[in-house]
Amino acid sequence: MTDRPILQFSHANGFPAPCYRVFLEALATRFDVRHVERFGHDPRFPVTDGWSLLGDELINAIEPHGRPVIAVGHSLGGYLSLMAAARRPDLVRGVILLDAPLLSRWLGGAIAFTKRIGVAERFTPAPGAQRRRRHWPTRDAALEHFARKTVFRRFDRRCLDDYVRFGTEPDDDGVRLRFDPAIEARIYRTLPHDLLRSAARLAVPGGLIVGSGSEISRRAGTATSARWLTVQHVAGGHLFPFQNPDGAAAAVLRMIATLGLGPRPHRSTDAPAHLP
Repeated sequence: MTDRPILQFSHANGFPAPCYRVFLEALATRFDVRHVERFGHDPRFPVTDGWSLLGDELINAIEPHGRPVIAVGHSLGGYLSLMAAARRPDLVRGVILLDAPLLSRWLGGAIAFTKRIGVAERFTPAPGAQRRRRHWPTRDAALEHFARKTVFRRFDRRCLDDYVRFGTEPDDDGVRLRFDPAIEARIYRTLPHDLLRSAARLAVPGGLIVGSGSEISRRAGTATSARWLTVQHVAGGHLFPFQNPDGAAAAVLRMIATLGLGPRPHRSTDAPAHLP
């Protein structure tokens, strides 16, 4: 137990929370960092349209802490953090979304329409997730595979190593992905189209940190987000916590200070930082 403020981190789709080790350890020097390891894998909280039960999964993780948290989430995790803060402001002191821009009413309506006519999958990364390779003979083979992929080429090498270390697990034929690609695809297919309702209900300070080179934030824009959230920028793309983990952690600390959520002054008698 530590007297540091609790920072509840929530991961992006397809990336188990331990893969963020470098980013989170930079924050764990000042905060008691907690996380849900893999959203959507607990049978009590399956993936449903609009991610309502995934929001419940996050709330269920926060409730036992006994004190309100700063909720920080990347992409999927940012939206879940917003949902939890809107539903249970008694559990959350403030919320920070990492490259999880709010969709305008027009874009949200367009997503709702594609769901109604059964073509939503065409406009999401779900097909690619469903086809994703999931087995390798060794972790070295997995590392070589990912190092060649465009999405991983900009990763800090420490983060690429951690993705293979924490994002795979042994099986009878070598190693496999720990985040089930079928669940990853289901999460993409069921993207909430009405998150503005959560934003409108937000009763705690909120911020959005955008990757300056993020294609997702460029397409969505930040004007809608700026109505409810303080918007700041950091170097990197949509996956900036992996591409620029030290800069990402510094950006989170800046946003925490901007929102007035800073920790107590550091004391040398504090317990050593650790990640659960």
